[in-house]
Amino acid sequence: MSHVRPIQLGNPTSAIEASKTPAFIPTVANEGGKHWTVNEVRALIRIWSDKNIQQQLEGTVRNKRIFEQVAARLQKFGIDRDWKQCRTKYKNLKHEYKSVKSAQDSGSTSKSMKFFHELDAILRHNTMEHASKSDNDESERPPEWRQAKSEKDSIEMPGDTGEEDSVSNMSEDLQVADTKKVSDSDDVPINTTPDNLAALHIMKETAITKILEDERDFANSIPAAQEATQIKKETIDIDDDSISTTSEDRSCTPIAKRIIGTDNHIPLEETQNHFKVITVNDTGAGKHWSDNEVRALINIWSDEKIQQMLEGATRNKEIFEEIARRLMKRGIDRDWKQCRTKYKNLKYEYRALQKENEHLGNPRRKMRFYDEVDCILRRQPLGPSSWGCESSSLLSVSVRDATGNTGSFGIKRKTWNDEVSPVPLKKSASENTILDFQKLLTERVHTVTEGKKLLLERLCKQEEMQDLSRTQLYADPAAIQQVPAPAAAAMAPAASDLKLGKKVNEGKTKEVYELPDIPGCVLMQSKDQITAGNAARKDRMEGKAAISNTTTSCVFQLLQEAGIKTAFVRKQSDTAFIAAHCEMIPIEWVCRRIATGSFLKRNPGVKEGYKFYPPKIEMFYKDDANNDPQWSEEQLIEAKFCFAGLTIGQTEVDIMARSTQAIFEILEKSWQPQNCTLVDLKIEFGVNILTKEIVLADVIDNDSWRLWPSGDRSQQKDKQSYRDLKEVTPEALQMVKRNFEWVAERVELLLKTKSQGRVVVLMGSPSDLSHCEKIKKACATFGIPCELRVTSAHKGPDETLRIKAEYEGDGIPTVFVAVAGRSNGLGPVMSGNTAYPVVNCPPLSADWGAQDVWSSLRLPSGLGCPTTLSPEGAAQFAAQIFGLNNHLVWAKLRSNMLNTWISLKQADKKLRECTL
Repeated sequence: MSHVRPIQLGNPTSAIEASKTPAFIPTVANEGGKHWTVNEVRALIRIWSDKNIQQQLEGTVRNKRIFEQVAARLQKFGIDRDWKQCRTKYKNLKHEYKSVKSAQDSGSTSKSMKFFHELDAILRHNTMEHASKSDNDESERPPEWRQAKSEKDSIEMPGDTGEEDSVSNMSEDLQVADTKKVSDSDDVPINTTPDNLAALHIMKETAITKILEDERDFANSIPAAQEATQIKKETIDIDDDSISTTSEDRSCTPIAKRIIGTDNHIPLEETQNHFKVITVNDTGAGKHWSDNEVRALINIWSDEKIQQMLEGATRNKEIFEEIARRLMKRGIDRDWKQCRTKYKNLKYEYRALQKENEHLGNPRRKMRFYDEVDCILRRQPLGPSSWGCESSSLLSVSVRDATGNTGSFGIKRKTWNDEVSPVPLKKSASENTILDFQKLLTERVHTVTEGKKLLLERLCKQEEMQDLSRTQLYADPAAIQQVPAPAAAAMAPAASDLKLGKKVNEGKTKEVYELPDIPGCVLMQSKDQITAGNAARKDRMEGKAAISNTTTSCVFQLLQEAGIKTAFVRKQSDTAFIAAHCEMIPIEWVCRRIATGSFLKRNPGVKEGYKFYPPKIEMFYKDDANNDPQWSEEQLIEAKFCFAGLTIGQTEVDIMARSTQAIFEILEKSWQPQNCTLVDLKIEFGVNILTKEIVLADVIDNDSWRLWPSGDRSQQKDKQSYRDLKEVTPEALQMVKRNFEWVAERVELLLKTKSQGRVVVLMGSPSDLSHCEKIKKACATFGIPCELRVTSAHKGPDETLRIKAEYEGDGIPTVFVAVAGRSNGLGPVMSGNTAYPVVNCPPLSADWGAQDVWSSLRLPSGLGCPTTLSPEGAAQFAAQIFGLNNHLVWAKLRSNMLNTWISLKQADKKLRECTL
């Protein structure tokens, strides 16, 4: 049995030496200000007797989380003790027991203590587990347990036999002549036919699976979960699909051990502790995930489309069904629940490890597949070296696993009601053991399920908030991106279950439908139709709906990740997406970088190709009858439009104009790495009917812009190629469709970047850790990896320069941030010895800060090392450097500027309204 690996801190040698010295045992007076009552101690010992708790305590040095769990359990008994009090009392009891035990072993009977026998049972059991147990232990068992054991031992488990032999051998010892009614968790009688006996075992496993599902998130709060005990005997392995017998060494669930008797015999009152000895709870079918299975899952997870689907949905059954189908193609048989559970566990373990690493300031990777999960969550491509296994190897491994986990006869999955028979059953002593165990589990379900559900909801909420925080902007609270859709959209049903309400609107290229099951949301359904000149020219282009939907979904996802507020929720199908319901403002906002098209007609004398700095902003009122006339800001303000309760005034017009420019610049920057020029852009805004704020709405597809590859108009890939057709023929439409497909293929690249970069924070002392963690947190909001190191340019200049050379040698662009208080030699030394950017960010103290800062400001000649006192400012400085070559980082910076400006504009409006 594997134990929790201890967390090593600092120098391993010093930790070992420290462990040799006797630990300080606090007195009772230090146990929290009040003495422990007898009932409180009994409750603590009861929790301590849990095998799971004992195993964690044995293998862990840093045990705060374990005692937090103990304190939480005490709360259920109505006992209010914090984790420090629990740990102190645990140490005192253990120390007192050892003193009394030592005295007794030496022949002295003068020493005694309360609860000695209870502690003796716990601590002696732990000692005996490490040694081989003698047969004399059986004499200490209660008579009823020995009787149950003798009957259980009489059952001969067959080897690798056929179905008939296995069933007959099971039924010979378990089947009896008389029957009587048995009450289980659902009060359902059970028949002891061979088939129903097998179903009984599956029913037990199903009951435990339900309990374990309730306890999964609770168990994940422990630093590391315990692995299942390895069995080197003939066992019956029970899972959802089959019952099998094998002599190979492999893990067996604690349920099978208790029912079949392959494990050491444990009294019934202890079984509730033993059934929790499992792994991270990622097995829904009774067998653990092999490394190749996990690699295959991560490989599928890394698919950009899968990631987009997972980010945009909470009801994700269909997504994981798709993942399970892809795994099946690789020869791996996992259902969607198992895939979802493993996915959640990988994310949870990664985030828990990240949080621990940030807290310690010194990353220690103890998780398998950390790098692969890290790449996925940071939206970086997986390295080819990560996947050394081909499909054929995966198939062979999974086949080998399957043969090891399936038996000579299979049982089809059944529902709870299908697994039992209404015929009464008379129980033997062995069956009494099984059914008593089931009753015990049923009682435990009723006592713990509600608490675990609440905890599960909290953990899921935390995970949701962590996902959201990755896309939020750090510097300004007002710049935090809104949740992209109403809360109801997160609970959206699957595509097959989505019900459409009445048609809200229909345009030339799309239809809008209400969604009764998702209040506050609509479905935007694209059409296979292309138009020009306000529908003066109109043709059907097969496949255009899917192309337009793909383009819109990618563009809106890019803008949302940058921090722009949009109505987009998620892509629903190939031709439709879900959006927040908005009342549309009937204005088309156009932003131009290059003069072309209608601008030249309205402004004679301006040559095509004239560039606008800054981009030119225009607006047009949506009126097909009058050919969408151009409007001025004054006309829009005087129109006094009111949508969803929001009146469009000067503030709202300014916000839309400023947002139009920012959106254009973000998309313009995103197309540049593909050597493609964004000439102009048309967008529309709406007022969210729930939040009452202006958001980017409608669609942005190939009808909405002009794109010139290499800046060459003759290579245009947008709808202008359709407008320029003198005659619409099938061949001409195919040419236009190829242009649209070209854009749809490359628009997905807007969500990726080839540019790499990182921030390395060098701190002169571990005391500066909290200051450095703020820098790291701010870097994360821009999607920039950040590493923390400790080095002193004064006390170890050779080590400082060695660290510098380490990061210069791998070729990844790096910005160094020097964090040193008092006399700052770290930043100047780094700046004088590297061509990489260096920025000082000293943690100034209140007493000497005014004097210390000069060591960062007054530098020798030849050094370019700027100084910023704000940790967030240092991260932003690094982001501005990386943003020169990374459009995703630049987009976050540009959106940050916009949201800060909008928050000030809205604050000014509220202040004026109050004053007036």
